[in-house]
Amino acid sequence: MSLPLASSDPTVNDLQHIPSHASHDIPMVSPPVPKSDDAIYDRFSPQRKVIITCVVSFCSFLAPMSSTTVLSAIPEVASSLDTTGSIVGVTNAVYLVFMGVSPCFWAPISQVYGRRWISFFSALLFFGFSMGTALSPNLAAFFVFRALTAFQGTSFLIIGTSCIGDIFRPTERGTALGWYLSGSLIGTALGPFIAGVIVTYRSWRVIFWLQTAMGGLATVLVFFFQPETIHQTRYGELVGLSFGQKVARLWQMTNPFRVIKLCRYPNLLTTIAASSALVWTQYSLLTPIRYIINPRFNLTTPIQSGLFYLAPGLGNVAGTFVGGRWADRTVRKWIKNRGVRLPEDRLRSCIPFLGAVVPGSMLIYGWSIEKKAGGIPLPVIMMFLQGWGTLICFPSLNTYALDVMQNRSAEAVASNYMARYLFAAVGSAVVLPAVEKIGVGWFSTISSVFLVLSAVGVHCTVFWGKSWRDKIDGRRTRPETEKVASLQAAAATPDRDVDNHKEAPV
Repeated sequence: MSLPLASSDPTVNDLQHIPSHASHDIPMVSPPVPKSDDAIYDRFSPQRKVIITCVVSFCSFLAPMSSTTVLSAIPEVASSLDTTGSIVGVTNAVYLVFMGVSPCFWAPISQVYGRRWISFFSALLFFGFSMGTALSPNLAAFFVFRALTAFQGTSFLIIGTSCIGDIFRPTERGTALGWYLSGSLIGTALGPFIAGVIVTYRSWRVIFWLQTAMGGLATVLVFFFQPETIHQTRYGELVGLSFGQKVARLWQMTNPFRVIKLCRYPNLLTTIAASSALVWTQYSLLTPIRYIINPRFNLTTPIQSGLFYLAPGLGNVAGTFVGGRWADRTVRKWIKNRGVRLPEDRLRSCIPFLGAVVPGSMLIYGWSIEKKAGGIPLPVIMMFLQGWGTLICFPSLNTYALDVMQNRSAEAVASNYMARYLFAAVGSAVVLPAVEKIGVGWFSTISSVFLVLSAVGVHCTVFWGKSWRDKIDGRRTRPETEKVASLQAAAATPDRDVDNHKEAPV
């Protein structure tokens, strides 16, 4: 018995479209992971997956920690480099800007060359640039090495999230991503505490020597314990091309505007806005602590104000045990109710926290400081709740990007990180002048409104996300479908001689 032969016209076969839940803006190669091939997630044993998650979680700790360690040492750094605290604060905003810009480069590159070697060289460069920061002889060198450190460090966040998407099934990703994200968020909150302890007893340069040592450890861990996890790289598309064709094709595949263009999709834009609102809130909460907490409670040393950073950090730790599991449980619940899984289901888990818990805690925190009410316990509790609610929200928001853009997971995550760290840069830059002008209470109110509006956007995505995805896929596939139909019709019609209208010989 003979099998049916494929069409002899390769063009027809190449243009056949496979419907997808993912939103794409340019034609892609064949999907690296067919949705029916669930066995791809069993390449690594459960123990190996735990090790990979631990390695990428440690790496994700580095760049966010470095973004906030300087907050507790601003006066000391300013004095040492003969500048002002405001200028040192600007260096931190620049750091966050570079954290926001770099995902546009790292994500497409990782799709071409894979995750492992990008992580390794990023860790190695993070190690070198951290050493340069520790040795900075003047403000200019401090600026440059801080920016370069940020540009390298953000790749950990992109690659790590993509690795989680590579090795865990959709129904397992929330829990794994919760543990992974704990590294980045705990680093943000614990960085100032660690720095506060150091600058109380040692030079601020010790902060960056510690960062250098951690970068060296990350380099070793990635080299020995992080395997290649991507299902299929796009490097094969370059084989057989001339040098000029390779350059043109490589630019097409790594063009940073690929990441930026993803922001035009409404289902991704709403989750990006929600993540940005959470990070804006976090940095606007952490940045002015030494300037508003110390006068409010008559604190005199960096280590005293540094203790306040533990509250959101411990909240992040507590959220680690809840957020991912809660998101995965929500997904399984809706699969049971409906019979099929929709990517938007996991967003349901974060809406109460995004729209009520986090903005509510920010409101109470801000006005308790403004009105000098509640003593120390009230703002500490609210800071804990803010950190707890934030880490419950992030696993569902980040995993949604992986679910709807599996074939471009790194780029989807990169668009999220790009926006959130640009918002973090703005928040950390404007918070001190704004607090001095309108007060911490009103600034916290603005942040809370931002959070509530983003929760409304996520709520809309839950109900309309599927129709948005269908429209995007429809617009993308219509030209291809029409071309396939015309080619198939031409193939089914006998060829005729144009001059005498006779059938051409077979």
